[in-house]
Amino acid sequence: MESQNSGDVEADNNAPNVDFFSSERVKRVTPVLEEEPTTAEKRPARGTRTWLEGSGTARAWNSTVLAYAAFTVGAAVVASVILRNHVSAPEGPILASLVLYLGMAIPVVIALRRSRPRGLLRFRWTDLIWGLGLGLLLRMIQGWLEVAAGSPGGLPSYPTLDGALFGATWLLTGLLMPVLLAPVVEEFLFRGVVLVTVYRTARRGLEAGILAITASAGTFVALHAVNGITRWDEPTYLFLVGVTCGALVLFTGRIWGAVLVHMTFNGIWVLLALAGTALSQPDFSL
Repeated sequence: MESQNSGDVEADNNAPNVDFFSSERVKRVTPVLEEEPTTAEKRPARGTRTWLEGSGTARAWNSTVLAYAAFTVGAAVVASVILRNHVSAPEGPILASLVLYLGMAIPVVIALRRSRPRGLLRFRWTDLIWGLGLGLLLRMIQGWLEVAAGSPGGLPSYPTLDGALFGATWLLTGLLMPVLLAPVVEEFLFRGVVLVTVYRTARRGLEAGILAITASAGTFVALHAVNGITRWDEPTYLFLVGVTCGALVLFTGRIWGAVLVHMTFNGIWVLLALAGTALSQPDFSL
């Protein structure tokens, strides 16, 4: 018995050791589990990172740029108030607005000459969808807030002279400025220079995003307060516009969606005002 058992043990020891899981057949039918990429592998290559991902292309947008913005915009506000109060219409208001836009455009030019944050100026067709949709929604909210603040509602209208608008003056102040000039200059300043600089200076992240959005929206409201605010709904909807545009820039990493939101928001008011003017004056003409 002992010899027979020992023989069995020797036979077992001499048997080939087969690893079932390493056989070729099992390898062909068993799915291979890929290893999770490391953090370094997930991170975009240094030369392809956008400003939102930490690209060094936004490094030149720092406190110096914010200082330029504070100085030029502050000087433009003072000059704008002086022109508006001491130069008669229509020249006074037109010059005041142009000086103010010039003061906002100077720091934008300075910032872009220093560097162009990668991805910020990129355009995608989704920016158009965001712009139209959010601009329409914000204009609807503005209408509700206006009624809640005590306004009787109804369509806005333009002042006319003998049933007609003021020709070239209206084209500049009533159409080009609100629909084209203001959205481009203001968004590049507040959602470009201010937001990107604050976000980058605060070392990115959620807290930096909240700080950047709040700073850009707050300065946006403060600048519009120069012309006077009479009801609580005005700073409220302006702050909502600023927050929405700022969040969109941080979500997409691009500026053009915010510009289109602003254009749509202002453009709808222009269309409503033209409709209100036409309905209130049957002999109305452009």
